Amino acid sequence: MTMLANRTVLRVAGEDVCGFLQGLVTHDVASALPVWAGLLTPQGKALFDFLLWADDDDILIDVEAAQAEALARRLTMYRLRRAITIAIDPALAVHWSRDGDAGIADPRLPELGRRWLAPPGGTPVDNAWTAHRLSLGVTEGRGELGSGETLWLECNARELNGVSFTKGCYVGQENTARMHHRAKVNRRLVVAPIAPAGDRTRALYPALGLMVEHRRVEALGDALRPAWLAAALAD
Repeated sequence: MTMLANRTVLRVAGEDVCGFLQGLVTHDVASALPVWAGLLTPQGKALFDFLLWADDDDILIDVEAAQAEALARRLTMYRLRRAITIAIDPALAVHWSRDGDAGIADPRLPELGRRWLAPPGGTPVDNAWTAHRLSLGVTEGRGELGSGETLWLECNARELNGVSFTKGCYVGQENTARMHHRAKVNRRLVVAPIAPAGDRTRALYPALGLMVEHRRVEALGDALRPAWLAAALAD
């Protein structure tokens, strides 16, 4: 009872896959994996978010299942003539537990629980994961981050370890680095008690009584303020 059925594993294999992804994604693929990272527009807005895992010379991408094929197509556009394959690995699934010794602590926030890759099986725990994640104010996936709508640092990527500011260039790096060095994040994705949807609303979770909104930092209102976000707002 640990599998996240709404996640899929993409395997990137072939010629220098680390170097290939290093010039594309927001985190340092040459660092210790797993890491949370994004693939951005040239303007620094999130297209996809995912976790990267190492498997010998291959890189495994833990991504929402509904976006796996779209991400594979996008990465293939950048592959050019490199001898690299990008495909779903049906032998692996993403697993999660709120506590215990299995896997490793989520690289975004240890309080998110334990995560690992293993063969598929068992009763999915997606609902429990979503409830736990949102209770900690953590957003993910196209439904919450949007597609080319939200700047990566507005997705709280700096606070949740989703970006390296020392790795060098990647798609969207210029705007992301500029925001970081100016310490200027005017809006953030936040989780709040559910209310009628407005133009700031990204996702509604009626069963949980919660919603995800894109709010200005001076108008966060009743948004949840977990410790990691409170610390960022205090800076």
